[in-house]
Amino acid sequence: MNNLITFSDRLSKFLMVVAAAWAFGLTFLIMLNIIDRGLFDGVAEIVTASIVIIVFLQAGYAIRSRSMLRADFLVKRFSPQLQKLLLGFGYILGAAFFLMIITGGWEESIRSFTEGEYEGEGAIRVPSWPARWTVLLGSGLAMINYLVMAYLDIFNPELLEGQVELEKP
Repeated sequence: MNNLITFSDRLSKFLMVVAAAWAFGLTFLIMLNIIDRGLFDGVAEIVTASIVIIVFLQAGYAIRSRSMLRADFLVKRFSPQLQKLLLGFGYILGAAFFLMIITGGWEESIRSFTEGEYEGEGAIRVPSWPARWTVLLGSGLAMINYLVMAYLDIFNPELLEGQVELEKP
């Protein structure tokens, strides 16, 4: 299990860095488009697809670094045993949510790739399969990370100190 946790941590960090670099590069593309609208056509289509890709590349890291939005003001008033139970329930719901994204988008992603689906009209047409497959990849990693968090927080809390260090916000 430690190998899965280490792999998940490292993959989450790597994808977060890729997404950050992508967003950084995207800012220059947007800036060039603002400076000279005629130089680059289709920036809107590229940005639209990139936003989806960036969000799902960072989802796994957000979960592992405990940066997802949590409203635990009420849960903190419960007993430690009930807190663990509710925490585990939340993790399972998160994993189930991303599993539904995977099962709901699988066929569309395959069809998008095999049929060569594109987005945008005019000067540039952006293939839609990279965004669709990134949603599946990011959802898969997010689901795994929710299950890893459930394992660490509920069944094996002493591993929390031995895991790969994630940056604190």
